[in-house]
Amino acid sequence: MKKFVYALLVLLALPAVRVNAGKVVTDSLRSAALDAQVKFNVYLPDGFDKTDRKYPVVYLLHGLYGTYANWVNDLKMKGVADELIASGEAVPMVIVMPNAGDPDAHHVQNGYFNMPGWNYEDFFFKELVPAVEARYRCMADKGHRAVMGLSMGGGGSTVYAQRHPDLFSSCYAMSAWLDNKTNKVGRAHKKGDKLDIVCQSVIDHSALDFLDNADEATLAKLRTVAWFIDCGDDDFLLELNEDFHRKMLARRIKCEFRVRDGGHTQEYWHQALRMALPFASRNFEK
Repeated sequence: MKKFVYALLVLLALPAVRVNAGKVVTDSLRSAALDAQVKFNVYLPDGFDKTDRKYPVVYLLHGLYGTYANWVNDLKMKGVADELIASGEAVPMVIVMPNAGDPDAHHVQNGYFNMPGWNYEDFFFKELVPAVEARYRCMADKGHRAVMGLSMGGGGSTVYAQRHPDLFSSCYAMSAWLDNKTNKVGRAHKKGDKLDIVCQSVIDHSALDFLDNADEATLAKLRTVAWFIDCGDDDFLLELNEDFHRKMLARRIKCEFRVRDGGHTQEYWHQALRMALPFASRNFEK
């Protein structure tokens, strides 16, 4: 008993190990493009408030039926980022989680592209990126900016990097919704249904069609981005991701591709973060 008490006292005397050292703040921005106040979460690494240094930045895009809060509340992004930065697997970075939707996708517009009544791409590039990067001391250049996301956000991040390769050093797409011509996401076919609008926008901004139509100058720009496709073997979007990877290789664009055990689930995306943040870190300009 004395040995147990002594051991307990020794443990209590040891310095506390810090965990979850970073913090997440909720912020918002008035958007002229969307005529709305748009919320977003920002992960700030340990020590952010104690220095004036600038940080690389990752834009982390949620999926259909989701919101900016999913990454923190459901996918435990903060704990993953804290662990990876503490272990040295990821560099200290700012992670921006913008809002582009609502769980009620039939009545509230979702999506990362410009579409009728919803000019989200204008908001993202003309309003969000410059405001956030100034507000949170980000390195505002291609070499220190990455984009990634899941499902609708995986497709959004892919198309963003295709259309703006001069702005991103890397793109990591998780279970990406890259096209919808075969109705991978079912449409309501009902006038005024917001889900129909976002489904059509994914067709109009097909990441596969982009590759089919790209000229050599565009392909050369795509080769300046580091690409990673990650999709589960039971995911209903796997075939689209496989097609995208084949097209990338056919056009001599280096693209890592992983098919892991899993489906279109939060567990899969939580684990994907453990590869995505180090991937972004490795491809930031040193």
